[in-house]
Amino acid sequence: MAAPKVCDMDPELKEKLKKFRFRKAKNNAAIIMKIDPKNLIVKIDEEHEDMTLEEVAEELPERQPRYVAYSCELNHGDGRISYPLCFIFVSPEGCKPETMMMYAGSKLNVINEGKFTKDFELREKEEMTNAWLKDRLLAK
Repeated sequence: MAAPKVCDMDPELKEKLKKFRFRKAKNNAAIIMKIDPKNLIVKIDEEHEDMTLEEVAEELPERQPRYVAYSCELNHGDGRISYPLCFIFVSPEGCKPETMMMYAGSKLNVINEGKFTKDFELREKEEMTNAWLKDRLLAK
């Protein structure tokens, strides 16, 4: 059974996420996604290459939720290197309840449509650091 969804995904975003998942680049990259409340569509807000997670966090609005697709290099203890595609839902305090519900209600659909296997949630964008992500990725 498909997860109930509040918002659809913009076809351009779906295509961008598909390419993002199979990218060959070895640098860190992010796609920041937002919901267009008028049209109930999840769409691309910003795209970034060669940015740390801390730099991506600085690009996020203070009191608005956002979804972030983030690809980064992960060095494993045994010498392997992987490039996980992570989904991060940032839902800061002080958001309008209707906005929060829209994002919370669309999250699962975005994860499924984007085929993310690693998903995380944060309340404060200041917590979004490379160290935070690495700890979670290596713990899973």
